[in-house]
Amino acid sequence: MTVDPRAALDRFLAALEAHYHAVSTRRGEQDPAVDDAYDVLADAFDVYAESLGRAHNEALPFDITDDEDDEDDDAAEVYDVDKVPDEAFEDFDEDDDDADDDDTDEDSSDGERVV
Repeated sequence: MTVDPRAALDRFLAALEAHYHAVSTRRGEQDPAVDDAYDVLADAFDVYAESLGRAHNEALPFDITDDEDDEDDDAAEVYDVDKVPDEAFEDFDEDDDDADDDDTDEDSSDGERVV
């Protein structure tokens, strides 16, 4: 099925508007309208990206991945830095040569511990 890129763009823009409306009028943390708008937006993006590629041999500068795709393709996995355990960053400590056995430093300005 080939979709006209202009029609796909119009659908994508409408999906963006609908998603914004659902988010801005959210009724609770688990509002199904937000979830539905998210799914419609992701689908509209995929259709637009594919139609643009087929009609004009052009790609968009970003991509949306499914949770299923992330499991299958570890190379494309993107990590939320706030969710990565602190131990993962131990090898990147620039002060390893000067650091003592404690992996934390005192911040002299406000006394908070920096890990």
